[in-house]
Amino acid sequence: MPRAILVVLDSFGIGGAQDAARFGDEGSDTLGHIAQRCAAGEGDKPGLRSGPLHLPNMNRLGLGAAATLSTGKTLPGLAPDPAPTGLWGYAAEVSNGKDTPSGHWEIAGVPVEFDWGYFPATIPTFPAEMIAAIVAETGIPGIIGDKHASGTEVIAELGEEHLRTGKPIFYTSADSVVQIAAHEEAFGLEKLYALCEVTRKHADPYNIGRVIARPFTGTSAADFVRTANRRDYSVLPPEPTLLDRLTAEGRTVIGVGKISDIFAHQGVTKVLKGAGNGQLLDKTLEAMDMAQDGDLVFTNLIDFDSLYGHRRDVPGYAAALEEFDRRLPELMAKLKDGDLLLLTADHGCDPTWRGTDHTRENVPVLGFAPGIAGRSIGGRGTYADIGETIAEHLGIAAERHGRSFLSA
Repeated sequence: MPRAILVVLDSFGIGGAQDAARFGDEGSDTLGHIAQRCAAGEGDKPGLRSGPLHLPNMNRLGLGAAATLSTGKTLPGLAPDPAPTGLWGYAAEVSNGKDTPSGHWEIAGVPVEFDWGYFPATIPTFPAEMIAAIVAETGIPGIIGDKHASGTEVIAELGEEHLRTGKPIFYTSADSVVQIAAHEEAFGLEKLYALCEVTRKHADPYNIGRVIARPFTGTSAADFVRTANRRDYSVLPPEPTLLDRLTAEGRTVIGVGKISDIFAHQGVTKVLKGAGNGQLLDKTLEAMDMAQDGDLVFTNLIDFDSLYGHRRDVPGYAAALEEFDRRLPELMAKLKDGDLLLLTADHGCDPTWRGTDHTRENVPVLGFAPGIAGRSIGGRGTYADIGETIAEHLGIAAERHGRSFLSA
């Protein structure tokens, strides 16, 4: 029985979503705009990278062809390979949000058909009664922030006040989320996690998707830095996901990175953590050594989104893509006969776009399996086709939201 390895390049959109205008994102294109900026010399950064975007391994699988299929454009440096070696195409999202849980749940076969709750772009942004209940239950001296903000910017702005007062920093974004930043040592990591658990309970009536612990260290705005001890507190998916279906069959699901957090720690049997894409790729290789026949390795590579997309860093995003592309052969070399490797994304986060939020885009779907010839899988109408493809590959029953492209 084969294995499946699913790697989500967090936020690696390839433009072209038909409903992008509904989200204010018409014209966004994470890969396309990065490629254009790099070709124009605007992706250069001394000591980091220079020149046109160079992704030969992903392009050989069919990335350029998938991007052209999604947008109708040929990207600089990513002309479609004349004979891609992988299964290639794109998938459109049908979930009502463009957030991390929506994208991952849909990939795992369960689109989000309900509407998340969101907080208004006002100051204060959080309901007073919610904050009062959290303060009363936890005994914290109050909160600061209470607004929409970029995580790194709000820590630079309010971190010193947090150290003086002991008040944690509460903020949100265009996603359905409460984020809580606190100093890992002065406030305490376990205290922050406990605060997030209480906040999760009080956020439930507002239908909020996630509460995220954002610990940081440092002594002043000049050297504050977020640590790798982030923790997400998500609500449960509304139906059993691919992960649940696999574990019910006695299979092992190895979640690498924040996968377990995204699925509220349900359906994941082993968890491997790492700080940054490099470590997460190392952990993916380790997971592939651990995985047995019929198992799933499910990885999220977070840096594309958190370090480069949200921070609108084109050179950083380009360099991260090129580094992943250089390491892709390591993943492919560990595949056994019958294994399936799938690369995709959960949404876009165009670093050239206005604001700092996710963008509604199609995502690439690139597959490689030793002995399977490359071909187009076309444009898929839902990310759920990815999950159902893995279900077919691993020999479990299909569900209703997607359709496998293995036998198409």
